[in-house]
Amino acid sequence: MKYAVAYYTRSGNTKKVAETIAEILGVTPFDISEGMSEKADVLFLGSSLYAFTYDPAVEKFIQENSNYIGKIVSFSTSASGKSTAKFVKETAEKNGIDFYNHAYKCYGKFGILNANRPNEKDLEQAREFTKTVVAELGE
Repeated sequence: MKYAVAYYTRSGNTKKVAETIAEILGVTPFDISEGMSEKADVLFLGSSLYAFTYDPAVEKFIQENSNYIGKIVSFSTSASGKSTAKFVKETAEKNGIDFYNHAYKCYGKFGILNANRPNEKDLEQAREFTKTVVAELGE
């Protein structure tokens, strides 16, 4: 099973989670602005919630790279603690990409809200989530 980790971030919160997931998978995470040049059976895709939705750049990335992606596993950060999974799932399905039914989410620092988030506990939960996905989908 070939894994990849891509992320979109404005503040660095989602990048921190992406680096943690990538460490477990033994891959190098990349910003979605780089696009994909190799196929991935499973793409862990990180995004953030902004004004109750995800950034249009994430939708564009999925559309433009759909031929490289077998399945998407969503992870996200937000000041509200809500997930971008429903937006990612909708876009994945519109583009013929399978979507893993569980997603990881955690708080991200925004201004004075959620200081020091994601924290080590959040990152440990991201590690456990990743291990669970790999155990379910295979290596």
